[in-house]
Amino acid sequence: MIRMYILLAFISTLLNLLFQYFTSLIYNGFLSIYIAMFVGTFVGLISKYILDKKFIFHFKPENKRNDARTFISYTITGGFTTLLFWGTEISFDYFFRSEIARYIGAFIGLSIGYYIKYLLDKKYVFKQQEAK
Repeated sequence: MIRMYILLAFISTLLNLLFQYFTSLIYNGFLSIYIAMFVGTFVGLISKYILDKKFIFHFKPENKRNDARTFISYTITGGFTTLLFWGTEISFDYFFRSEIARYIGAFIGLSIGYYIKYLLDKKYVFKQQEAK
């Protein structure tokens, strides 16, 4: 299962960074790095939730309300890890002043964040599924 999680985290990371890149191509003005990070994070969140619930935790929501509650819990556990990822990306951008370095920082931050997120999700978000 760990190989599958790594593969899915890589896919979500790639989607996140691609959407950041494309957003930066479309808009390169005031606060563009933050707008790109937000768009990438949103795409990464949605894709990672779908992949995790289906392939990692095999979560089958009872109804749409249950799925929505689970998604909200999933998003909340991602709050800390998102700050870690954003902090790493912004730090690399600030200290190295390079777009490539920024994406390397994002990759490192996402890698660490996804590991922590897996532990949080297993313990708090998808725990009820294991009990069934």
